[in-house]
Formats: sequence, structure tokens, C-alpha cells
Amino acid sequence: MIGRRGRHAVDAEADAETEATEAPLDTNVEPGGHRIGELAVARGLVTAGAVRAALEAKQAGTLGMIGDLLVKQGQLAEWDLTALLAEQYDVPLGDLRESVPEPAALELLSGDRARHLAVLPLAVAGDAVRIAVSDPRPTHLDEVEQAIGRKVLPVVVSPTSLHRALDSAYSAISAVDQRVKEFEQRDALRHEAARLEAATANDEAPVVQVVQMIITQALRDRSSDIHIEPTGDRVRVRYRIDGALHEVLSLPGSIGPALVSRIKILAGMNIVERRRPQDGQTAVNVDDRAVDIRVATTAVVGGEKVVMRLLDKSRPIYDLQKLGMAPDITQRFRDLLKSPYGMVICAGPTGSGKTTTLYASLSELNSPDRNIMTIEDPVEYTISTINQISINEQAGISFANGLRSILRQDPDVILVGEVRDVETARIAVQSALTGHFVLSSLHATDTIAALHRLLDMGIENFLVASAVTAVVAQRLMRRNCPYCIEPYELSADERAFFVGLGGIAPADGFKHGAGCNFCAHTGYFDRIGVYELLTISDEIRELILDRGSHHDLRKLAMADGMQTLQQQAVKLVEAGVTTPAEAMRTVYVAGG
Repeated sequence: MIGRRGRHAVDAEADAETEATEAPLDTNVEPGGHRIGELAVARGLVTAGAVRAALEAKQAGTLGMIGDLLVKQGQLAEWDLTALLAEQYDVPLGDLRESVPEPAALELLSGDRARHLAVLPLAVAGDAVRIAVSDPRPTHLDEVEQAIGRKVLPVVVSPTSLHRALDSAYSAISAVDQRVKEFEQRDALRHEAARLEAATANDEAPVVQVVQMIITQALRDRSSDIHIEPTGDRVRVRYRIDGALHEVLSLPGSIGPALVSRIKILAGMNIVERRRPQDGQTAVNVDDRAVDIRVATTAVVGGEKVVMRLLDKSRPIYDLQKLGMAPDITQRFRDLLKSPYGMVICAGPTGSGKTTTLYASLSELNSPDRNIMTIEDPVEYTISTINQISINEQAGISFANGLRSILRQDPDVILVGEVRDVETARIAVQSALTGHFVLSSLHATDTIAALHRLLDMGIENFLVASAVTAVVAQRLMRRNCPYCIEPYELSADERAFFVGLGGIAPADGFKHGAGCNFCAHTGYFDRIGVYELLTISDEIRELILDRGSHHDLRKLAMADGMQTLQQQAVKLVEAGVTTPAEAMRTVYVAGG
């Protein structure tokens, strides 16, 4: 550990990074040198030109340290910067993948204080505390020591790993048991109606805090949905993370009705009606992030089940290639988006990422010379330069009625959030035939099934053949966790699936995530899209007019060069992005 005098001497030398950019970079830095830019150049991690550009950006007013700017500009990997900081300040590197902080260490700082200081207490070592930090500057360590009241023994970790470890160590739902006990003590003798009213009356009520904790931890765990389910004498709480459900809480059944009532109040729903399904919506702020929540309730045996869909409005709208589209599919799809009219359909089951793909498509089309209008249920991401309409059944705004009103607004591009019925489908198809470019989503298993779904709705085959220019089907597959990825041997079923689809074993072997703290020991972290793009050629149009079977249309599409979802999934397995088991779970089709 660096002493006080040594620390401030190092800080003074680090401040020299703000000197004029004309000063030459000394690339002959010996171990123990102190400038991040010089260390990075000396280690061959960046060029001197990249460091000068970062210095110029800093002098122009861009906030952040030089190392952070290099990472933001894509010139330096975050882990490489962490290693350089460890060398610069002579602090050991840490690894939080398997580390489990001691409860006694965590008690030294509150969760909010630990996040503010960006520090994770790991263990108490006599009069000192072992800590993990991403910023090992002496001034920062002094601040941490003052907050903890003990000497600190730091290790350096990356900011991303520190953030995830903090969310895991200081779980928002760790205090739920205490709130449940308070609820049971307060309400043991109250009548049911009075109990529910009192339980949700103010922000300090235990049930109110339990709901807030559940939502907060769901956002920190990257959950897309929260399921609150009555199961006899217990209430089960599950999060859907990366497409898979995980049980996180089991609460006493007595708190179930109060939880549902609190959520209904938030979403503007009728708390008295418990037999009929209800839908609602609310907005909250969690960790300074704006979150929209769609709420749906339904009566099940044992009580009411609630599902909350979380829409993180701070999440960026990605471009098509970042979603996982192969470069050749991306280019073909971008070319299709340049069409002045026609209909492009995004197909897939619920939760397959259709809306994300549609928004990425809109970002490609968005320009001052186009009038883009959308009708959605609800509007998931607000774009200031696009006119967006939200479905409101009570006000008489349905997809069909809203689409009719859009056609009177002189649109160039129309996005229909979902084609649910024949009336909406017919208006959308007619819009595409009358000179508008229409984007829409449709629930279907693949590209050919999407065409047949339109036909089954009652849309004439000649209208489908004329209006639809392309269909893109998609799924979301879990990625291997980058923090614990390692080689492994396929099972017999995995190998049969992989070989059956024409997969070629990678030269460096198959890889999977072994499981660590960052992926909740699942081996997977985040998801990537898998896409199947069908361009409607003249031959396919003729087959649609002849009402060709699913098999015949699929065979012709593949002969025209369409790569199936299964083929794209196999490519991701070959690249080590995911596993055959995940491909089987996501895109396997019997007989496909």
C-alpha cells in the first residue's frame, strides 16, 4: 500500500497528463512510471496519436480522466486500463468473479454510500479492511478510509465488474424479510379491507417498501419481467433475466393481496376488482433511471397473479448490426429500408426483441425530410423527432382507428407496433399498396409462418404478394458470460444437433460460461439476436398467389439464399458466442 506522501506525489505526477499536447510522449517508461497515456503507449496498447487525441478532447472540455477517455473512444479495453492503473499506483489487481464479501465488511458501509464512493468492502483484516475499487488514486482512498474509519487495503477492479458486484452484495431485496415481519405485526388483527388500505397508504408502509425493493433489484439484475405468483400459503417472486425465469423471493401468502393492491394503485387499476384481468401502466425512477412498467393481473387458483414488464428508457437504441445481425443480412435489410413503399414485417414470439429491431430500423430511416409516425401499445422508447401515438382503448384509440388517423397525417413511414387482427392487417397492407412504407411486428414462428398468418387472417393472397417486400424473423439467444468463458465438451444431444445443422467444430474448441458472480452462476450474460431474412422475390410472389405450402415456400426461400434461424444460431456457436444447448432451447424446430 502506498503511504500518504507517496500517494500525493503520484497524484501530482498524474495531473501532468493535462499538459499541452505538443509535449512529446515519453514511450520509454520503466515499471513504476505514472502517466497512463505513456504506460499505454509503452505497453503497445494504444498509439501515441490516440493519446494526443484524448488529451485534445480533455483540453476542449470533455470530462473524464485520460484513461477513461481512451476507453470511451474505443482505443483501450476497460480491463487493460484496470491493469495499467494497478501498475501506475502499485496496487494489486483484484478479481470479483468468485469473491464473496464478508457480512462484517459490508456492514461498514451502507449500499448507497458504497455506490457513491464506488467501493466494495471485501473482508475485515484486523484493524484494516480489504476493499475493491476501480479508482485507486490516493485522494480517493483517503476518502474511503474516512468513510469506513479504518485503514484500507485496496485491490483494483474494472468499473463494470465493481458495479455488478455492488448490485449483488447490496441486494435491494435483502431487507424484505424485515419489512414482511413489520407487515405481519401491524396487520395481524385488522380486518381485510382496512388492512389493505392501511398497508398501501403511505411510502413508509412495509408493503410499499417491499414493492419498491422488488422493482429496484429487478432493474439491477437486468430483468425484463417480474412475476408475482400466489402458490398456496406462499407468494413466489420471479425475475425473467436474459429470457429465463429465476425465483428470487418466497414470501408468506398473507402479504400477497397487499402486494397486488399496491401495484394496482401504482398502475391506476381497480383494487376492488379481483376476478377480471386488468392492465395498467406506471413510471418510476430507480437509481436515477426512468423506467416504464406495464402491469397485467389475472385471477389464478390461490389469488391474483401479477406480471410487470420493465421498460428501461435509459437504454440506448442500438443500430442493426449491434443487435446481432450478420453483416450480409444487415446490408440487405438496410437496402430494403430504402424502399419508398411496401411492408416489412418483423416476426417472432413474445419477448424475441421485435420492438427493438423496429426501433433500430426507425433510427436508420429517421431524417428531416421524412414524416415518420408510429402507433404502439405502449410507446416503449420516445424519439423526439418521430410522431408517436399510444393505444388508448378507453379513448377509442385502437390500432385500426389510430392507423386510419395516421393516414390523414401525410406520413412517409408508418410503424404499426403489432398486427393483432384482420382490420389492422388490412389497413396496414392497403397503406403499403398506396405509397407508404410500413413497418410492423407480427407473432409468428418464422418468416414463412408470418406470411401464412396474414393469409389466415383473411387478407387476400394477391394483396399479401403485392404489399409485403420482406419478412425478418428473430429470436434472442443468451451469450456466454465473458467473465467465466472456458472450453468444454459437448453432450451427445448437443453434438447431434450441431452436426445435424451442418456445424463445423471451431479450431479452438467449443466454449461455455462456467458460472460466476457476474452471471449469477448461469454461464450466460446478456443476449444477442438471431435473424432470418426473407426477401419477397417474383418467384415467391407467384407461389404465394398459388397458396403454396409452408414447406414449398421455405424450400424456395432457401434456394434463393435465405439463411435460417438455425443456420445463424450455428454460426454463433462456431464463433463461441453461445452454446449448442442454448441454440437448441431457442431455435430448435422439429423436422427443421
